[in-house]
Amino acid sequence: MKKTLIISAVALFFGSLAFAQPYIITQADKDRAAELVGKMTLDEKIELISGKIDGFHTAAIERLGIPSVRMADGPQGVRNKTNSTYYPCGIGLAASFSRDAAKGVGDGIGFDATARGVRIMLCPGVNIYRSPLCGRNFEYYGEDPFLASEIALNYIEGIQDHRVIATIKHFAANNQEYQRHRTSSCVDERTLNEIYFPTFRKAVEQGDVAAVMTSYNPLNGVHSAESSWLIKENLRKWGFEGIVMSDWKSTYSTLGVLTSGLDLEMPESFTTKPEMVKPLVENGVVPEAKLDLMCQHILQTFIAFGLLDQPAKDESIPEDYEHSRDMAYNAAVEAPVLLANKGVLPLKKGRIVVLGPNANTVAYGGGSGRMDPIPGRNITPYAGLKALGKKYNVQLIENTEFSADEQKAISKANAVVVVVGFNHDTEMENHDRTYALPAGQNELIASAAALNKNTVVIINSGGEVDITPFKDKVAAIIMAWYGGQEGGKALADIISGKVSPSGKLPFTFWGSEEKNPAAQYYHALDPGVHKLSPSRNPYPHAVYSEGIFVGYRGVEKFGVEPMFPFGYGLSYSSFDYSAGSVVPTADGCEVVFTVKNTGKVDAKESVQVYVAPVKPSVMRPAFELKGFDKKLIAKGKSVEFRIPLSFSEFSYYDEETHCWKVDAGEYKLLVGSSSSDIRLSLDFKL
Repeated sequence: MKKTLIISAVALFFGSLAFAQPYIITQADKDRAAELVGKMTLDEKIELISGKIDGFHTAAIERLGIPSVRMADGPQGVRNKTNSTYYPCGIGLAASFSRDAAKGVGDGIGFDATARGVRIMLCPGVNIYRSPLCGRNFEYYGEDPFLASEIALNYIEGIQDHRVIATIKHFAANNQEYQRHRTSSCVDERTLNEIYFPTFRKAVEQGDVAAVMTSYNPLNGVHSAESSWLIKENLRKWGFEGIVMSDWKSTYSTLGVLTSGLDLEMPESFTTKPEMVKPLVENGVVPEAKLDLMCQHILQTFIAFGLLDQPAKDESIPEDYEHSRDMAYNAAVEAPVLLANKGVLPLKKGRIVVLGPNANTVAYGGGSGRMDPIPGRNITPYAGLKALGKKYNVQLIENTEFSADEQKAISKANAVVVVVGFNHDTEMENHDRTYALPAGQNELIASAAALNKNTVVIINSGGEVDITPFKDKVAAIIMAWYGGQEGGKALADIISGKVSPSGKLPFTFWGSEEKNPAAQYYHALDPGVHKLSPSRNPYPHAVYSEGIFVGYRGVEKFGVEPMFPFGYGLSYSSFDYSAGSVVPTADGCEVVFTVKNTGKVDAKESVQVYVAPVKPSVMRPAFELKGFDKKLIAKGKSVEFRIPLSFSEFSYYDEETHCWKVDAGEYKLLVGSSSSDIRLSLDFKL
């Protein structure tokens, strides 16, 4: 009989605590908060539990020395009545497969926030990429919960190192935008725990994240902000002692808000007005102790971060900070994924024609993730290429219908760079988007490719798009995401060969909408957006029938081959993997191997380690990502990688016992450059 280990200890489940945040809530913080709560009147408590002023401040209780705390969106930088550094979007950070890049962006945002007196950042967004149609995928970290967790942990650490509260969102299962207030995500317990909860849970248990924002959508029929099961039976039992806030205007009933475990209603009092709350307290329906606990969570978090004792704004940090610009570039240059290259890249010299709707602008996704960059700091793709110098003669064509002279320029160029994709009007919060590129862009690419075989397509997008109309007609394709203010410079450095591309796909690129295992279950009411499962039900349900087999986990399960696999990305170099071994450790094992750069240029390689159970006792994905690392390897040189795997990385969630379990037995540890490019297969027995 196969032995099964039931994992009950938090430290065992998530391995050793690699993150030690400087601002954790201590008993002294709790005691001080309790003393303040004891001095508050009922009116003051009601004031504190909802946003005030302009929707981005908490209420001040001046007589007790409690200040109003300023908060701001955004995953891509500090926004709301300010201009700030614009960083690459979340999907770009995930594509970097770089913990350092994620930490750097968080660090830059932490500096930018303190320079403006912002002490609560409403980020990161970590909802799982389920379908390319979700309008906020650009903010998130892809389809894999392990990758998303590692990126989020480092991003959070970077922010909170600066005494700035990070807010992980949107809890939970907010995987589409259309009808987000009304569409209930119907997800089974195992799928929630294996796919949609892990990034939140790791942020609590390993990252000491200080705030959590609930989502708009109902989860299994109950709105997230009013779900005591979600907040009390899960989040709080993971040990979370910080602030739970609602997303903006996502509360619906006073009693639901006061009893769910929510602490802070944003952006103002919709359901927590005094005339709504006082009768419930005075009549004994809601004990005042519940409001005490809400205020306790808010104040102990503020105290832990020094917000009652130190100035909110750090006058020593400039708002336009060179370090922040450096962090934006470092992430931007590691994010682009080279999907295809017929030898045109890198372009060492010559004449370049740049065209397309996003050629001379810095594209960004819309909604709370959009940015107001510092004037003069945005570098467009055209500007980035123009700045390369005299080796390149760069010309911009802004027309979509070419004149005779423009056709001549295109045909004689050494390369044509067509920058297409979405922007804040076509990919945004509160809307799902189309799978196809916006109207006219395929035709523009076709026109350029007909005139010049060396056409390079750059795509700004938060996820997969339909590239089949031009995939075989162009010389190269780069997924550039939304690269932030330094994105144009980063692209130019990649196109010119100054830097080898090193991004990898953080989702499966199926090649058609229908191939995606979630497609037939992805719910949208607008058949113009999505034609596979239209509905006119006034209270719709999005049924997650693909379960744990989302993304690459569904390739073998459903027998569908993607166009490009999860973890895929081309380089200007090549790499050889060798000398693989597995070394047992006290809490699991360490996968050790060597990677040699066998190409002609220095380049970074993102290695990936997948765990594959040989004879699982329950249905499981064929393999799952459980380790990765990224290193620069000089041409002709070798580097050793050591990837730790804790026992938790071999676990699955058992719905009957509501516990995580690990089956004793044989496992394959698959080491590769992508989920379908496995270079080493190593045996391990538990």
